[in-house]
Amino acid sequence: MSIQPSTYSPDIAVPADKRVFGARDLFSLWFSLGIGLMVLQTGALLAPGLGLSGSLLAIFLGTLVGVLLLAAVGVIGSDTGLSSMAALKLSLGTKGASVPALLNLLQLIGWGSFEIIVMRDAASLLGTRAFSEGSLLASPLFWTLVFGALATLLAVSGPLTFVRQILRKWGIWLLLAACLWLTWNLFVKADLAALWAQAGDGSMPFAVGFDIAIAMPLSWLPLIADYSRFGKRAKSVFGGTALGFFIGNFWLMSLGVAYTLAFAPSGEVNALLLALAGAGLGIPLLLILLDESENAFADIHSAAVSSGILLRLKVEHLALAIGVICTLIACFAPLAQYQNFLLLIGSVFAPLFGVVLVDHFILRRRGHGVAANLRWPALLAWLGGISTYHLLANLYPDVGATLPALVLAGLLHFILGRAFSGERAPAQA
Repeated sequence: MSIQPSTYSPDIAVPADKRVFGARDLFSLWFSLGIGLMVLQTGALLAPGLGLSGSLLAIFLGTLVGVLLLAAVGVIGSDTGLSSMAALKLSLGTKGASVPALLNLLQLIGWGSFEIIVMRDAASLLGTRAFSEGSLLASPLFWTLVFGALATLLAVSGPLTFVRQILRKWGIWLLLAACLWLTWNLFVKADLAALWAQAGDGSMPFAVGFDIAIAMPLSWLPLIADYSRFGKRAKSVFGGTALGFFIGNFWLMSLGVAYTLAFAPSGEVNALLLALAGAGLGIPLLLILLDESENAFADIHSAAVSSGILLRLKVEHLALAIGVICTLIACFAPLAQYQNFLLLIGSVFAPLFGVVLVDHFILRRRGHGVAANLRWPALLAWLGGISTYHLLANLYPDVGATLPALVLAGLLHFILGRAFSGERAPAQA
C-alpha cells in the first residue's frame, strides 16, 4: 500500500485535479462510517422502549432526515474545496470560526478515545471468551495499544489512501459480507413475527428515539467536508454520501434493535456482544470490530485538520500526535463523566450547521464569498439555536431538540442575514 499525502492545508482549497472521489468512493466511505459497534449499541438503546416496529420507524425517519442534511453539508466541501472548519470562515468570519474549530478538536479527541475504548472492550471480551482471562488476547491494555496504533496509522495515511486503496478494493466487500451474515443469522434463529407484534414498554417516547437516530448522521456534520472536498462533482458527493450512510446506519442500527430483543433482552452491552459473537463463529462481529477503527480514523484525522486551523503544522504530524493522545486517554483517563461534556459540546454543532446550510445555499447561493473577521448575524443565530436546543432538552425532553434547534438557527440566520446584508462581502462566483 503506497501512502499518499494525507491532505492539503485546511485553509487552502483542494486543486481541481486532486478532487478524485466519485460517487463510489464516497458511498464506500460513508457506508463504512455508518457501520460500527457504537451503531449497534445505539440501536439497542431504542429496543426496550419502542419495540421492533417503533424502533425501525424512528431509525428510518431519523436516518433519512439526517443523511439529507449531512450530504447537503458535504456539497459545501465539494463547492469550496475547503475543510469543514475552514469553510466555516465564510459563514462565521475568520475569528468566529476559531471557536467551533477548538470545540471540534476537543470533541474529536474525546470521541476518538471512546472509539478505541469500544473496540478494546469488545476485543478483550471476545478474547476472554475464546481463550483465558489471563491471556494476552484478553488484555484490555494490549487491545488499546493495537487499536490506537491502527487508527493512528490510518489517520496519518489520510483519506485518499484509506478510501481508494483500502475501502474500495476490499474493505466494503468484507463489511457487506459481515452484515449479510448477521442478517441471515437473525432471520434463521429469531421469531421476527413475534417481535414485530410485541410493543415497546413505553419507557422512551418516539420523538426521543427519532432524536437519537438523527443524531448519528448529524454527529458527522463537523467532519464531512474534510473528505467531500476531494469530491469530483456535487451530485456525486450528495448521492454517494446520502445513500452510503443511510444503508449502513439503518441496517446496523436495526440489527442492534433486533438482536437485543431476540437474544439480549437485558439490554446489557456484553449480552449484545456475546449474542453477536454467536453468529458465524464471531467472524462477522470481528469484521465490524475492525471497521470501528475507521470511525476512530475519521475522528483523529479530522481532529488534526481542525487543529491545522489553529496551529501551522502539517496535518500528518498533528494526526500522529492526536492519535497518541487518544490512545493514552483510552489507557488511563476515566471517561465516564467526560462523556456528558462531549454530549454538551456536540449539542452546539446541529444549530451551527443550520446556520451554515442557509448561509451557503440561500444567502451566498453556493458562491465562495470573502471571509470577514466576524459575522455577527451568523453568530447570533447560532447562539439562538444553542439556546433552543438546551431549552427543549431540559423543559420538553419528550419533543426532541436536535432538528428544531437546527431549523430555528437556520431561520434566524436567514432573517438576520437579510436584515444586515450590508455586513456581508459580495459573493464571488
